[in-house]
Amino acid sequence: MSAIELRALRKRYPPREPGGAPQDLWRGLELTVGEGEFVAIEGQSGTGKSTLLHVVGGLDRAYEGEVLVLGERLRGLSDARLAALRHARIGFVFQSFNLLAELTALENVLLPDYFGDGVPDAERRAREGLARVGLADKASSRPMALSGGERQRVAIARALLSRPPLLLADEPTGNLDARTGEGIIDLFRELHRDGMTLLVVTHEVRVSRAASRVLVLREGALFPDPRLEGSA
Repeated sequence: MSAIELRALRKRYPPREPGGAPQDLWRGLELTVGEGEFVAIEGQSGTGKSTLLHVVGGLDRAYEGEVLVLGERLRGLSDARLAALRHARIGFVFQSFNLLAELTALENVLLPDYFGDGVPDAERRAREGLARVGLADKASSRPMALSGGERQRVAIARALLSRPPLLLADEPTGNLDARTGEGIIDLFRELHRDGMTLLVVTHEVRVSRAASRVLVLREGALFPDPRLEGSA
């Protein structure tokens, strides 16, 4: 069964100048990600990699075509149903962390519990998540007291709080040193072995090598990267 299906996906931006033509980001982009796959997406800046994650995660609804995620056709969902889907079934790791400065690391990880129907055993799961990313001793620290790599790990722990079947990650190792980055890649491998579906945007070969399939986004379409496919 497919976890993600993109059919004839098209994204357009308004003209840059009055009277100009709309700008096409993608023209009929197609993608199928099977349940339990770990897919890495590479590509140059400006090709729409982060935007693609936002579309799959239901954060960007301005597109043409069909987007099906975990059996749900996103275009047909109400705002409430879409929010519930994201809350319970989709974990999202943003490139910019999106942590709240006034909250501790533990409180940031617990944020998904404050919305929707809550998360069972939320605090226990949050502490386990922090331990899993090597931050058990930072539960009471606020983001400004953490390094960039530590903030990213808090964001990953938060994305895993509800134990979603799908994880979307945008450059998850981009702000990490080599050792910490390898730890996160090992965690992604573990999640993949446990059956989670991962769609990860990255520019790092070490992340792509952990994936079961590698695609390159260019010229508005996705192409397989035969150099790295199946190297996990």
